[in-house]
Amino acid sequence: MELEVFEAGRRNAGKPIVLCHGWPEHAYSWRYQVPALVEAGYHVIVPNQRGYGNSSRPTEVTDYDIEHLAGDLIALLDHYGYDDATFVGHDWGAFVVWGLTLLHPDRVNKVINLSLPYQDRGEQPWIEFMEAVLGGDFYFVHFNRQPGVADGCSKTTPSGSSATCTGRTNPSGNLSRVWR
Repeated sequence: MELEVFEAGRRNAGKPIVLCHGWPEHAYSWRYQVPALVEAGYHVIVPNQRGYGNSSRPTEVTDYDIEHLAGDLIALLDHYGYDDATFVGHDWGAFVVWGLTLLHPDRVNKVINLSLPYQDRGEQPWIEFMEAVLGGDFYFVHFNRQPGVADGCSKTTPSGSSATCTGRTNPSGNLSRVWR
């Protein structure tokens, strides 16, 4: 598994912060936050999650479960030699960060999540709950209830991936790219 990862700031300075993008975003979505975090002294790590940007795209659906997604973030910490980090998630990234926090609490220093509060797993499947509350035409329900809609949408983007709707992968010109 290879992740496309962008970084900026002081490596191994003791203040790692990992920014996890939402859907259909990618690392580029954090481009405005990176300079301020670097200025505050953070080592900013911004991965494109598996299946996004130039990261690997496993073919099996099970390769995208929360254990694998959280494992990718743990592997980033190990790669950089960090015991823990602050994790910031937006949208889908927030979901991944909540899962990471439950599965590996000792590797999470702080959590900052945007647009997705923590949700206990209920008795009703989440997509049914969202449909009941938000309606069948809500984008998330629509993409999950209509086979092929998300795939068809992704074929219209510049690189053929819904994760690259902006057509760019580099979140900032001053970041360096690393691979694991």
